[in-house]
Amino acid sequence: MTSKLAVALLATILLSASLHAASILPSRESELRCLCVGTHSVPFHPKYVKELRVIESGPQCDHTEIIVTLENGLLLCLNPQATWVQKVVQVFLERAGEKEP
Repeated sequence: MTSKLAVALLATILLSASLHAASILPSRESELRCLCVGTHSVPFHPKYVKELRVIESGPQCDHTEIIVTLENGLLLCLNPQATWVQKVVQVFLERAGEKEP
């Protein structure tokens, strides 16, 4: 086998493998998983919360997740059952309601 033929064969195999891998990629992206591995346990004042996301339980995760973005850009997962977290969420929602016209 000549070196040009070997290179062409190798290139064909690599191209075929990369196309096959690309066809599998969307199914990997659609895997269902919880976003939070653990939760932040130290209470903080709600004024530091810039954004709040609540992700209800469903097929992707068996429990509700609360993810907050703080003013400094830090993302934290919070325990929805913790009393202080429920107060933070309540204050944040009240504050957000006051800002809307």
